[in-house]
Amino acid sequence: MKNKKIHGNVRDAALSILYAVENKQAYSNLLLNTTMDSYGISAKNKGLLTEITYGTLQHQMTLDYYLEPYIKGKLDPWVRTLLRLSLYQIVYLDRIPFHAVINEAVEIAKRRGHGGIASVVNGILRSIQRQGVRSFNEIADPIKKISVETSHPEWMIKRWSEQFGMQTTREMALENNKAPLQTVRVNTVQATPEQVIEMLESEGLSAEPSKIILECLIVTGGQPVRTQTFEKGFITIQDESSMLPAYALQVEPGMKVLDMCAAPGGKTTHIAEKLEGRGTVLAMDLHAHKVKLIEETAKRLGHNIIETTVGDGRESSERFGLEAFDRVLVDAPCSGLGVIKRKPDIKYTKTSDDFERLQTIQLSLLDEAVKLLKPGGILVYSTCTIDTEENRGTAEKFMNTHPEMEQIPAELPKAFKSKGQGLVQVFPQDFGSDGFFIASFRKIDGTVAES
Repeated sequence: MKNKKIHGNVRDAALSILYAVENKQAYSNLLLNTTMDSYGISAKNKGLLTEITYGTLQHQMTLDYYLEPYIKGKLDPWVRTLLRLSLYQIVYLDRIPFHAVINEAVEIAKRRGHGGIASVVNGILRSIQRQGVRSFNEIADPIKKISVETSHPEWMIKRWSEQFGMQTTREMALENNKAPLQTVRVNTVQATPEQVIEMLESEGLSAEPSKIILECLIVTGGQPVRTQTFEKGFITIQDESSMLPAYALQVEPGMKVLDMCAAPGGKTTHIAEKLEGRGTVLAMDLHAHKVKLIEETAKRLGHNIIETTVGDGRESSERFGLEAFDRVLVDAPCSGLGVIKRKPDIKYTKTSDDFERLQTIQLSLLDEAVKLLKPGGILVYSTCTIDTEENRGTAEKFMNTHPEMEQIPAELPKAFKSKGQGLVQVFPQDFGSDGFFIASFRKIDGTVAES
């Protein structure tokens, strides 16, 4: 593929991103912003580039199913990517004329390849224009049908169907292909949700309060990260589900709290707000550049009770001593299968071999957290995945090896009272948030143990 970058060309930019994601193991969310800059994509076209990039990734397997009958022989990977992103626009975006998509694809094929490739691209897309795409009803196997229809690997659909049943699995897979909500958390130390709604509206954005979490706002009509409301520290970007752990910790002003896997700092700063400026939050992460992100966020929000450190949570008792914290949050490394709608490439990079390795890390972090926790203190384990092995499986293995810990109901907002078990699983389709898991435990002190 000739890399003839066309300044300002949205579809050429999308092709570069998608090709790098599939063939160079690049991350779509990181590439998107750098590509916008390098291509000089105008502000009005940034939304279209994002939509084409993520939409093509989200529906990649479905698009391949549609293309398969029309492809004869072997195609270069970049040509297949060009066909995918072109077909995505034809099938899923009704505001772009068919002829415009085909003409643009042919021009890109000429620039990046040669006349013969352009002819192939033109022929395939015009054949689809005449004959249409095939039905999913051609697929007899129910697992494969959901896999192709929702563009999730078969192993993933099979695993979820065994864990949650076919209906929940299909609902979740369909939800994963929707655009994520834009949610922000109000810095309640600085302002009320009502005040922040007015601030955002004065900057041309619309915001409405969440029905689940008081300090969460759902924002439409703009990018909150580009507002003065954000710059001045009245809000931070955070998914609604990931606001739940700060509730489950049941922090009180004056407490000492450890956020063991803290980057990029959303939960750390939320805990600081729950402490109302009194106490200490120690934010730890393995990587220095990620700890810097926490520091920048804390500074922007005006939180001076946050301390940061670089380190491995699995070795933290050697640094901080035994029973040093009133609360410990272990928001553990996980497969990330709850955030597929934000990072669609996760679907194609994860394998079934990842879960055992991840659970080993999760249990090591929890073992260390117990040592750090004061008697009577609360430990919260959370992940941004929906996988049973990482969630319930890890929690149950942890309890089986720690008689000094008791599982307690997760203290969550009223909307979650009906789910107030010790183990809480939020699915993406529950209220349009990320998939998330929370387990709460208390360390039994001497008097409890004797009674």
